[in-house]
Amino acid sequence: MRQVALASGNAGKLIEFGQCLAPLGIELVAQSQFVSQEVEETGLSFVENAILKARHAAAASGLPALADDSGLEVDALHGAPGIYSARYAGSALSGAAKDAANSAHLIANLKHVPSHQRNARFQCVLVYMRHAQDPTPLICQAAWEGVIMDTPQGEHGFGYDPIFQVLEKGCRAAQLTPQEKISISHRGQALAQLQRALV
Repeated sequence: MRQVALASGNAGKLIEFGQCLAPLGIELVAQSQFVSQEVEETGLSFVENAILKARHAAAASGLPALADDSGLEVDALHGAPGIYSARYAGSALSGAAKDAANSAHLIANLKHVPSHQRNARFQCVLVYMRHAQDPTPLICQAAWEGVIMDTPQGEHGFGYDPIFQVLEKGCRAAQLTPQEKISISHRGQALAQLQRALV
């Protein structure tokens, strides 16, 4: 198994990504084993932020690194919350409280937008760097189309999943099992691209 540093301290992401990449002989190692502080996300796009995170993890670990930057784009809000999805309602909260506050803030900002104009999509950008100075990192990007609803439903997932209506399934993202979600989600699609590129 070859080790690759994952530029995230998210335990769920480590498991999810690790399961997808293990068949390729890749063992993901959390960057927290090498550095305690995550890099500041100063980029103006998902791609820029993912590159910043991958470069930071590669430099700290001395290993190849994988980073993702993901978020929700709502057409009626000109692409917001976008790269600020995780801290849309502010940065003071964490965990489930943060997720609930972000969703409530989004619903409030859409209160005058009719349901047929609430198109949205999750975006995921994955960046794989062979080393910290890699001039040509591997970049995979995928989107997942849906509609924003007013009331949360479902027990699975995280973030905006309870208010994101999945068009092809007719239910919220939070009502999908983890296996169903990874097979069609933005992150699952980007991971599939990465798997094909690393074979």
